[in-house]
Amino acid sequence: MRSPETEVVAALIWDADRFLICQRPAHKARGLLWEFPGGKVESGETNEQALIRECREELGVTVKVGGVFMSLAHQYPDIQVRLTLYHAAIESGTLCKHEHHDIRWITASEIPKFDFCPADTEILNRLHPGKRL
Repeated sequence: MRSPETEVVAALIWDADRFLICQRPAHKARGLLWEFPGGKVESGETNEQALIRECREELGVTVKVGGVFMSLAHQYPDIQVRLTLYHAAIESGTLCKHEHHDIRWITASEIPKFDFCPADTEILNRLHPGKRL
């Protein structure tokens, strides 16, 4: 039996030609893999509200959420996720690592240098179409 789908939101935040990625804490599932900032949608929240909350809690910034970049489903061994990646921009605050092991700004050409969560593969291929991951 498949587990119910967990709604997850993430932010594609650009700074010129670079976008923000975050390294998961070592003690969490998929520890030390890289991902886009975001997290699970809580009961009663819209996707946009969840993304704003997650970025504030994890990164200390307030984001303005734009349109959807991509949405996909992914089955991990322990969880089925529906991941929606939104265009977003930092409106206020200073980036800091409240929860992540590391945070980086990278260009699309640098994607192959990082080990990302498997759910992000399709997104990364769209961001860097010349290199299939």
